[in-house]
Amino acid sequence: MESVENKILKSLKKCGRGTVFFADRFARLGNADRLHKAMEQLTKRGDIIRVARGIYCYPKIDKLYGLGVIPPSVDDIAAAIAKRDRARIAPTAFHAQNLLGMSQQVVMNYLYLTDGSARTLKLENGCEIKFKHTAPKNLAYTNRLAMLITFALKDYGADGVTDEHRRRIKELLPNEKREDIERDYALMPDWIREIVKKCYEELSES
Repeated sequence: MESVENKILKSLKKCGRGTVFFADRFARLGNADRLHKAMEQLTKRGDIIRVARGIYCYPKIDKLYGLGVIPPSVDDIAAAIAKRDRARIAPTAFHAQNLLGMSQQVVMNYLYLTDGSARTLKLENGCEIKFKHTAPKNLAYTNRLAMLITFALKDYGADGVTDEHRRRIKELLPNEKREDIERDYALMPDWIREIVKKCYEELSES
């Protein structure tokens, strides 16, 4: 009879490396104790890595540069939780600024807005992911860049936005269709919308 460990591994191979999953995904294969032992065994063997309590990853392996096991990013973990909960999420504050290249600050605590349940998740690497509930309208952005710019600048505040931040926005805007960004103008605070419009004006003049 095929072991629970092999059944789990066979299923994960079909999903592909980099897959973040929850232990209860395999509840059909045995009771909680048996499943826990299977996950423990697969972790010890190096087939999977434990990301947080009840959350694991079938990791990517870098052979080209010899980096070995590549753990999932915080965004990968957060996205997996959002998908399971059928919720929308948006990175905010320092995390949004880092994703945009506006800050190089090392982040240990990651904050996401969500229209799902509020919770805090402690990761095995010492980082923490916090999901803060917000009104659905705050997550209605259709363009990810427009959303990231909004939440990154909100954290700086109108008086905290520098020329360097504006320069970075101008570098990023050409990567998206202008009409896609403009579609989300109504969701931006007035002062952020004016910054984006000004960046477009300066781009057209250059």
